[in-house]
Amino acid sequence: MKDLGRLDRDGSGFRLRGGQVTRLETFVDAAFAFSLTLLVIVTSDLPQTATELREALKKVPTFAACFAVLMMFWGAHNRWSRRVGLEDAKSTLLSLAFVLVVMVYVYPLRMVSSSFLSLVTGGWLPNELGIDPDHVMRDLQTTFIVYGLGFGLLAWLLWRLNAHAQHRADALALDANERHLLRTEAGSHAILTLVSLASLVFALALYIADPKLRGPMRVFAGLPMWCYATLGLWMPWYHTYRERRRLSLHAATLPGGGGA
Repeated sequence: MKDLGRLDRDGSGFRLRGGQVTRLETFVDAAFAFSLTLLVIVTSDLPQTATELREALKKVPTFAACFAVLMMFWGAHNRWSRRVGLEDAKSTLLSLAFVLVVMVYVYPLRMVSSSFLSLVTGGWLPNELGIDPDHVMRDLQTTFIVYGLGFGLLAWLLWRLNAHAQHRADALALDANERHLLRTEAGSHAILTLVSLASLVFALALYIADPKLRGPMRVFAGLPMWCYATLGLWMPWYHTYRERRRLSLHAATLPGGGGA
């Protein structure tokens, strides 16, 4: 059994039980690296002229946005692996499902990201989401549905991985600070899951209501996409609240801190 007192700690004081990279973690890392490769080569041939190069460079912001999303999920899985070091049957199953979703998710991720960036830049950045003019609403909502499923499943799987670690808290000998951090991590991905679920509900409703949406009602077409924008409010508030709770709990455990 590992000597927990000798384990390294991360910046939050969590003892890192996953000291060595396992074959499962290596496989997850390789899957993300391959997904990033797909983001680069999925579009078109290499530019042959200066004009084509300028147009190709306009796709860099889309790649950067997709890179940031994938790294958010990869970082969360890597953090979980480093902290708890679990490689039991359930952890393996959830991690393999995580890889499967990532490999499928990369395509709608790029399409939706390019569509959003094209919208906010007034069309200056290219839109890689091909839409049939006769089925604009349904094509758009189909993409949002696939995107929401991918985003939501990745968040849900990370939620389950952290919840599984919480259930193994006694076996892992987690202290109060580590249990709090795991609950925070699980709650963070629960929020991501619920927001993606809300987006998915809106997308399904708009898909079904397509024949009835005409004229000004089309303004609601991008509603599923804007659901994710609310994360800019939810996530900072949640993490600030949880960090304050962690610091107050830590202060209460210090000598003379019971009355603070």
